[in-house]
Amino acid sequence: MNKRILHILVVAQLVVVALGILFPIVWMVMSSLKSSADVTAYPPSFLFKPTLENYTHLLETTPFFAYARNSLIESGASTILGLALGIPAAYAASVTRSSWPALVTLSARMAPGTLFLVPWYVVFKALGLVGTYAALILTQAAITLPIVIWVLLPAFDAIPRSILEAALVDGCGVLRSLWRVALPLVSSGLVIATILGFVFSWNYFLFALVLSDEGTKPLVVAAFNYIGEARPIGAG
Repeated sequence: MNKRILHILVVAQLVVVALGILFPIVWMVMSSLKSSADVTAYPPSFLFKPTLENYTHLLETTPFFAYARNSLIESGASTILGLALGIPAAYAASVTRSSWPALVTLSARMAPGTLFLVPWYVVFKALGLVGTYAALILTQAAITLPIVIWVLLPAFDAIPRSILEAALVDGCGVLRSLWRVALPLVSSGLVIATILGFVFSWNYFLFALVLSDEGTKPLVVAAFNYIGEARPIGAG
């Protein structure tokens, strides 16, 4: 009976936490389906007539899918680049028991973005890369790289040294032991690093605002243009 009560309490706690997390998302979706009058109504109305007018207005007035494509290209490529550089860096730091690469990348991540913005803008301007995918991918990779290293470093540290040493004795080189032995053992950490890197890259605003143009503008910058914008109440 005590175990059953404990199980019920745990489930109830998880339900309460899930509702708290999902409520802002549900509210956002509901608001997107409201008219302007319903959105500004006070007290808020939970019973309303759904409308797709807001989505129609968005697609008619902005190249939404072009912005979404830019975000996918830039975030996906920067995540892949961060993984390509971060995986071997984390593995090497783990194998050699060196902590300084992780500390260097962490210090760069902790520094304010404005510290790098002006030098990068000057460099990319001189190279003619301002407003290109390359500039945004390279700058956002600097965001994903520390995340990948710090997520995978403890995962690689958790692998018994005997397994890696056995792979080397059996004829695997360093890269082959990383690909064939270490990576399958840290697959869960790899998934987490990929998700976090993609999300952080997708949401990072500062570099995208300064280094993008109309052809490479991502969604996060396009959404900024809507802050403070409103149509008359009852429009549509």
